[in-house]
Amino acid sequence: MNIKATLSPDDLARACADAMWAEDDASRGLGMEIVEIRPGQATMTMTVRPEMVNGQRIAHGGFIFTLADSAFAFACNSHNDRAVAAHNDITFIRPGKLGDKLVATAREVSRSGRSGIYDVQVTANGVVIAEFRGHSRTIGGTWLPTEAGNKK
Repeated sequence: MNIKATLSPDDLARACADAMWAEDDASRGLGMEIVEIRPGQATMTMTVRPEMVNGQRIAHGGFIFTLADSAFAFACNSHNDRAVAAHNDITFIRPGKLGDKLVATAREVSRSGRSGIYDVQVTANGVVIAEFRGHSRTIGGTWLPTEAGNKK
């Protein structure tokens, strides 16, 4: 039984996210939440906590990057092909502040062969604070069995 044939694309994306989330200690540990998952898309949130602000008393860029990277990861793994980052970059536009609920929305731009490109917009209070672009590479294997009893 082919899992892609038995689940709708949205259900497949959600099932992949659930499987990945169960193993994602980093995202869970930082208090991230998955808001929405669709094929090639993911929206995640994270609230800026006291230990996430830097010496300028603004959200440390590494935490903003990590939220964007997590949304990217869930988007590029939503097709039941295991994928990792090959290259990412981020542009910081405005600072995040202590207590801000950051929202990272990832969308697939291109997916061909083993490579994908994803854009992630990070907002705080509806204002864009960062733009992230991620390049993915599939590594073989799946999140869900592709045939009954067979997980790649």
